[in-house]
Amino acid sequence: MRTRIKICGITSVEDARIAVESGADAIGLVFYAPSPRNVGLAQARAIVAAIPPFVTTVGLFVDPAQDQVESVLGACSLDLLQFHGDEAPDFCSAFSLPYIKAARVRADSDLVQYLSPYHAARGWLLDAYHDRLYGGTGASFDWKLIPPDLARPVILSGGLTPDNVGAAVRQVRPWAVDVSSGVESAKGIKDAAKIAAFIAGVKNENA
Repeated sequence: MRTRIKICGITSVEDARIAVESGADAIGLVFYAPSPRNVGLAQARAIVAAIPPFVTTVGLFVDPAQDQVESVLGACSLDLLQFHGDEAPDFCSAFSLPYIKAARVRADSDLVQYLSPYHAARGWLLDAYHDRLYGGTGASFDWKLIPPDLARPVILSGGLTPDNVGAAVRQVRPWAVDVSSGVESAKGIKDAAKIAAFIAGVKNENA
């Protein structure tokens, strides 16, 4: 199985193009004001317009109001929604697009119990737990905490870098990996060399 690659926290057309040309399967746009990677609607529209066919555009939200999501969808043509907060399953399914649901993993997490109500999700994204931050922390978690044979495809996130992504793919065998801070030169600014090295690390394990 080929592990797919999502580069998240894209804030510019140039970074989007670099990610796509390097071989990313998906790019992520953050619509969460407290995040340093948050994008406005005009910039998001420009980024999405620059994405060629067969690359998935993902919109990330954290406990949004329904009208916020609808406003984003009215402004730019996303392919997939990502909910990273405590959104209810019915809320996640209330829009015209498929979604993935994130869970922040810690030792006392019961991932199966938490994620099972989100059976309509296309995949479950597993990220490191932080008591205040929702993704992009640069922290990883113990991959041994991931239950075997989860009911939905696993998207592995949290502290992934060009240096550890190969080991992550070997150990977890996720459907996809998701990286943001691990391929940046500064918050919200991607590094082309790090993106290329990250993607090469995944592809080496898929060979």
